[in-house]
Amino acid sequence: MNAIHTQELAHISQAHLDALEEETIFILREVAAAFERPALLFSGGKDSLVLLRCAEKAFGSPSSAHAQGRIPYPLLMIDTGHNFAEVTDFRDQRAQELGAQLIVRSVEDSMRRGTVRLAHPGESRNAYQSVTLLEAIEEFGFDALIGGARRDEEKARAKERIFSHRDSFGQWQPKSQRPELWNLFNTRLRKGEHFRVFPISNWTELDVWQYISREQIALPALYYAHERAVVERRGLLVPVTPLTPAQDGEAVQTRTVRFRTVGDITCTCPVASTAANAEQVIAETIASSVSERGATRMDDKTSDASMERRKKEGYF
Repeated sequence: MNAIHTQELAHISQAHLDALEEETIFILREVAAAFERPALLFSGGKDSLVLLRCAEKAFGSPSSAHAQGRIPYPLLMIDTGHNFAEVTDFRDQRAQELGAQLIVRSVEDSMRRGTVRLAHPGESRNAYQSVTLLEAIEEFGFDALIGGARRDEEKARAKERIFSHRDSFGQWQPKSQRPELWNLFNTRLRKGEHFRVFPISNWTELDVWQYISREQIALPALYYAHERAVVERRGLLVPVTPLTPAQDGEAVQTRTVRFRTVGDITCTCPVASTAANAEQVIAETIASSVSERGATRMDDKTSDASMERRKKEGYF
């Protein structure tokens, strides 16, 4: 694999970013116009931070120097209780800086209500976010949830429409999705139904990082190279934490790593990397042949259909 030097990135065109940003802003405004109670899913991760920057621009004042304004819908986070503290702290900080309403609902709340029951205490809570999310939708009466999923992430997500219809049970039916022609979206809903809307569907991981670099978007430090104790397991680097301890026979190593995606600690893995800034991450992303979820998510390793099954049950 040929190394790509940072200085060579100056010759990579970023003209397409304007078109992607324009499309995203258009979709964000469509959501505000078409729905009564939308919310923006905000985890503090890189994709949701890019989405948040576009939302700032979408609803800014034309006279503002930074074209930023108050986002007209709340931010919603479904917390497993096992998220990286660096990410949740960053989430709270950004919401406070924007003066945005932040709603946090936890899988632990669902566990206390008895709507989530783990098979054993060490089971990952990641998939159970679907239950807590559907409970939050019912609690607040949300009719549209804006998410940062992209089609290049995973096979099931490649099947998604931008406006993804969910039935009255919150479930996704791939064969029942509505046509989307010439940016014309059918947003009609029956009682109890809602939409998941994915404004950055057409972005790639590389687009996201190019945009982060261009817009100078601050990210949690986990996204850049740092030293961390890890073990090698099933072809992945698993972080050694109280939730993910080393197993018998595993050798703990201190490696220089970064996270390509962040989520529940129990299923999110870093990759070996020395990229200390966005430009260096871009160079690594260009050279990578494995998608970010394929390289970092243990929960997607169970089967090729694992994400599609979870989405049908109400997952993001």
